[in-house]
Amino acid sequence: MEGLLLGLASGDAAGWPAARHRAARMPEWTRRLTRELDTFAEQNATTTLPVPIALNQPPEPLRLGPSDDAEWAAFAAGTVLTSAAGPLHGLSPERRMRAAIDVAWNALAAEVAAAAARAPEVESAVLPLRARISVRAGLGNLAAGLRPPATGHDNPHYFDDAACVRAAVLAVVHPADPAAAADLAEFDARYTQDGDGVHGARAMAAAIAGALGGADVDTAVNAALAQLPDGTEIARNAAHAVRIARDFVGEAAGAFALVPVLEHQIVDHVYSYGIAAAETVPVALALATAARGQIAQAIPAAACLSRVADSAPALAGALTGALGGIGALPGGWREACRTLAGCALPRLAGTDLVELAGLLADTEPKPMGGQFGHDIHDAHAVRGEDHDTHT
Repeated sequence: MEGLLLGLASGDAAGWPAARHRAARMPEWTRRLTRELDTFAEQNATTTLPVPIALNQPPEPLRLGPSDDAEWAAFAAGTVLTSAAGPLHGLSPERRMRAAIDVAWNALAAEVAAAAARAPEVESAVLPLRARISVRAGLGNLAAGLRPPATGHDNPHYFDDAACVRAAVLAVVHPADPAAAADLAEFDARYTQDGDGVHGARAMAAAIAGALGGADVDTAVNAALAQLPDGTEIARNAAHAVRIARDFVGEAAGAFALVPVLEHQIVDHVYSYGIAAAETVPVALALATAARGQIAQAIPAAACLSRVADSAPALAGALTGALGGIGALPGGWREACRTLAGCALPRLAGTDLVELAGLLADTEPKPMGGQFGHDIHDAHAVRGEDHDTHT
């Protein structure tokens, strides 16, 4: 379980957008100054480009660490823990899980609606979160009285991959059962997505459920491909990307050798946002394949694809982390990425992903092998120091 969460968080941190997301924890004037410096560079034809700055402020938020993807993954983890805690008595486990998801989304929508109501105009509302366009629109739809699937369908960014990081965590409810994991991921995804946004969530949940149950990388990726309907853009891209990746398996450079091919054949260079599930999910599946499930190959390669670096590294990290376990992640990355900053969901600031992984691992029976097996074997190596250094 640690491999899944810390792999996702490390991939999230590795992408260049993470620094901009984490800069939300800095005073607003620091971000304004960065924008002004960017405008200066554009107007004066200089190639010295600005980065997020601290100046006279504590720089901690700008250091390497996870950002929005890891925090929304933790949001999904919260629904799993709520379901397991049993406040929804009288329901079957599956219905209890779905009820927990519904309660979480509606509670968040109520918070957003209350913040908007307190403001003199919607544009000036101080919202309790930062989120993708699809999530903001879905929450607005919920607050207006719509229900899924309308909240995801009547949504300008129905196609994005916001639900995919949530799906990665929801897969823990059904380890070794890709179909059931995909169905649960779709239930959650319908709050914010439609079309390829839903298909991508199903695919990621299926792949990670397989990995958690002990599947190898090819079996896990095949489980993802099986969830993608024929004729969809995401299915075409994923089939093509994985086919290419399997041709690159023998390359000495591994996943890194695949980067230019994915950049030219899968990644879009027209649209203004690089978050389409039809691109990021195929990239993650392909890089996990080319890396043979090795997280230390897959994440750096995904981070090289700058246009999809907001989420492809996190998705690749989640899958390869589930395949290889926490022992495959370098210790420095584990320590740098274990604590959430609260840059998207401020209430999650300080959340320890290692502790969260332990809570998740306690919610379900643990089949031997796969991520659960890795966690058992790795526990002696890493958990002892947790009790000594993190209280």
